[in-house]
Amino acid sequence: GRAPRGCPCGSRRRVALRSPQVACKAASAVLVKTLRFVQNVPCFQELPLEEQLLLVRSCWAPLLVLGLAQDRVHFETVESAEPSMLQRILTTRRQGEQPQPRGPAAGRLHDGPGGDSGSHLPSAAEIQAIKGFLAKCWSLDISTKEYAYLKGTVLFNPDLPGLQCTQYIEGLQREAQQALNEHVRLIHRDDEARFAKLNVVLSLLRSINANVIAELFFRPIIGSVNMDDMLLEMLCAKL
Repeated sequence: GRAPRGCPCGSRRRVALRSPQVACKAASAVLVKTLRFVQNVPCFQELPLEEQLLLVRSCWAPLLVLGLAQDRVHFETVESAEPSMLQRILTTRRQGEQPQPRGPAAGRLHDGPGGDSGSHLPSAAEIQAIKGFLAKCWSLDISTKEYAYLKGTVLFNPDLPGLQCTQYIEGLQREAQQALNEHVRLIHRDDEARFAKLNVVLSLLRSINANVIAELFFRPIIGSVNMDDMLLEMLCAKL
């Protein structure tokens, strides 16, 4: 059952993919497809490369999750054997007050300044958020066109710090939203709430953490990869 609200143990449990090879391969294919989609948006190509990269770096994870939903990618997770905080404290004490257990399975109690804070497995709660998001998309039975407009809305985010072409990008986001609204009004005449429901999907995306997606789908295969470098390479490779 679900852990009660006040109890952090349930949400803090660490999880890993049941079959990382399969799920990571599926996610990588979706990432390639997603970047190809982005590169084929003519207005995106007109932006300077630095702006393209800024946009993609900030939204690759929500776009990837939308792609997983669109391709109906299912993935199973298992609880990992990473020791709990209590276990770690107890084993540390037993080992004659050594600062922390040795070996790769030890996990880190905290990340020092030199530590890579992304090196923890995702928690059960974080995975639940992703699975809940996918289930929501599937229940709405979102069409290919709707996915495209949703991706456009996510991609053209004018609120990013460092952007130069803010007004142009804001205009593109508005166009994506208007196109989605018109499409929904045309195709789903009887469902007046559909546009609002699709915008709920967008708001759910904001809570999905890029580090969690990288940890879950890319680290098992490519180790501690720097996603920024990988995205730059993929963008410049013109998939």
